[in-house]
Amino acid sequence: MTAATDQVRAGATPASLQLPGIVLGVGLGGFVDGILLHQLLQWHHMLSSTDTDNIGVKYYDPHTVSGLQMNTVWDGLFHVVCWLSVLIGLAILYSRVTHRRRRVWTSRVLWGWILVGWGLFNLVEGLLDHQILGIHHVRTGPHQLWWDIGFLVLGAVLLLVGYLVQRSGTPFDPEPDGARDRPRSS
Repeated sequence: MTAATDQVRAGATPASLQLPGIVLGVGLGGFVDGILLHQLLQWHHMLSSTDTDNIGVKYYDPHTVSGLQMNTVWDGLFHVVCWLSVLIGLAILYSRVTHRRRRVWTSRVLWGWILVGWGLFNLVEGLLDHQILGIHHVRTGPHQLWWDIGFLVLGAVLLLVGYLVQRSGTPFDPEPDGARDRPRSS
């Protein structure tokens, strides 16, 4: 090895779990929203409040067959985006971690960043879809604003807790000691 190679390795930082954690958190947070609020509780669908939206989208009444069909299509597209986010997050994580997989999955750093991603999902989705576009709300009705605010507060709490959890973890290099020095098999 050369002195330059030694210097590069000495200054190398561990592969960051931040990006894959956040991307996974966004996808998983979207799945919780879509499965729990859209499907199981049926509080809203992607276009269920377009009669009061701020952008002029045609209203699709979720209480009619044709309206529910259109809302189901948009819920499906929403789930495709969540699924792609999870796949991309896993791909990024896999590309950064080839060894010590168990240590990564039990890492407070990874799970903290996943909570941050989930919180970001809630904040962005809550502000964009509930407040700015107005295409749906957490739960329509007399206390609609309070449900929407609660969703945003939950997002902020998830983001804060996730940040604190990841800070309490120990960053580590997923490559085992000396793995970089060994030749890799193809």
